[in-house]
Amino acid sequence: MELADLEKIVAGGESETVEFKKSTAQLPRTGETLCAFLNGQGGRVFIGVTPEGKIVGQQVADSTLREVAAMLARFEPPSLISQERLRLLNGSEVLVLSAPALAGSGPFTFEARAYQRVGSTTSAMPQARYEALLLQRAHGHSRWENAPAAGVSLKELDREEILRTVRLGIEAGRLPESTGRNIGDILDRLRLRKDGQLLNAAVVLFGKESVFDYPQRQLRLAWFKGTDKSEFRDNRQMRGHAFALLDEAMTFLHRHLPISGRFEPERLERIDELLFPTAALREALVNALCHRDYSVYGGAVNVAVYDDRTEIWSDGTLPFGLRPEDLTREHSSHPRNPFITEVFYRRGLIEQWGRGTNKIVALCVNAGLPKPEFGQQAGSVFVRFWPAARPVTAQVTEQVTGEVGPQSATQSATQSSDPVVRLLCLLQQREKSSGEMRNALGVKHRPTFRKNYLHPAQQRGFIEPTIPDKPQSRLQQYRLTDKGRAWLSARATGAGSSVAAAKSSVKTTS
Repeated sequence: MELADLEKIVAGGESETVEFKKSTAQLPRTGETLCAFLNGQGGRVFIGVTPEGKIVGQQVADSTLREVAAMLARFEPPSLISQERLRLLNGSEVLVLSAPALAGSGPFTFEARAYQRVGSTTSAMPQARYEALLLQRAHGHSRWENAPAAGVSLKELDREEILRTVRLGIEAGRLPESTGRNIGDILDRLRLRKDGQLLNAAVVLFGKESVFDYPQRQLRLAWFKGTDKSEFRDNRQMRGHAFALLDEAMTFLHRHLPISGRFEPERLERIDELLFPTAALREALVNALCHRDYSVYGGAVNVAVYDDRTEIWSDGTLPFGLRPEDLTREHSSHPRNPFITEVFYRRGLIEQWGRGTNKIVALCVNAGLPKPEFGQQAGSVFVRFWPAARPVTAQVTEQVTGEVGPQSATQSATQSSDPVVRLLCLLQQREKSSGEMRNALGVKHRPTFRKNYLHPAQQRGFIEPTIPDKPQSRLQQYRLTDKGRAWLSARATGAGSSVAAAKSSVKTTS
């Protein structure tokens, strides 16, 4: 460091990473500040500069250096704090002690006490913060996700899902194009294998449904009648790897949440949208799958759809001192499962570290909805989505206005819980590829799309491929058959008749 550099730093004054001490007579306070720097963002103490910013220097003898060394020996755990001596024109020196930022290595103590830096002030660290740092240090080395997956072999992982992750990672620019197709090499690159041994994270991300020793790889889905849990309309449980669970959950939400349609200028196709933004729901599910506590042996991600709200719950409390209110503002990212989270990121399902919950809020607010509610209760974290207004059922409308609200044939079909109906509605305007249909329906998992949507529609003769003699062609698309159009039309006519009958019934009894 040159004198000009020192003068520039001093001109900036004390800060979260800079402290001035007039002389080594203040070594005990110097140690406290260095301890605070180690527990924070790092920083430097300049001995020979007054708190007012005057560079005075001091004589640095061998005894001075011994005193400094004795002070540095009182840190626990021991830390490498560098020393630099800067000679001034008057022959005195400024001693610069630099503490590195050592996130995950703390908490550090000086003379058996921990300190923290808040702005330009050093203070004793609260007990809660000290315990959180202890947990963070242990978490960096020993976590459930980086423990060996005893007895699990490569053949028990979903090879196609691993290769799909590589393809999506390359497309997102988050994996190099040189990434090969060797499954072992891919897992090593993703840090899911150590010394040839699969880790628990690999089973969560890619383990086949047949891996029975991991009951926490579970998804619970429920659609309730009313606003409490007294009566089910639909109730499902399934196990599998994280990406299959994500797609199953999105399919369930698309099946049971109301859908509205709108048209935009210059577009022939109607735009169908869920009650809540699809991207916000997917982000909430990704957060639940990435950050839940997988050490809870019987744990799960839970999705609950009520008449007045939708909730997503995951086992485990918020890590490292985070509070629910922190999730709706800028906050640091400390993932509970960094290996699992990194694979979601490389696959393109996470856009930016530490921004997921803020993105959920922004998407809902931009859609004219209330801010989602984040909380934790009974050892679980939840996000609760509220609609813009409490939904009004046809029965309530009848009581208030004496009429049953009409709905178009397309709207009636699109709001159906039948996946085949939803698929046929998409094809009413024009033919579409499999990828286009999956994107429109919010179903990214190809096996789920084929099982629940495509194959049933084909088997019933409602749709047909545009290139029947080349079923695997990259140009392949699907269109409605005459049978499919007739079936949709008959279904819509039936819905219209029901509405008309209801209207007639209301007028007759009034």
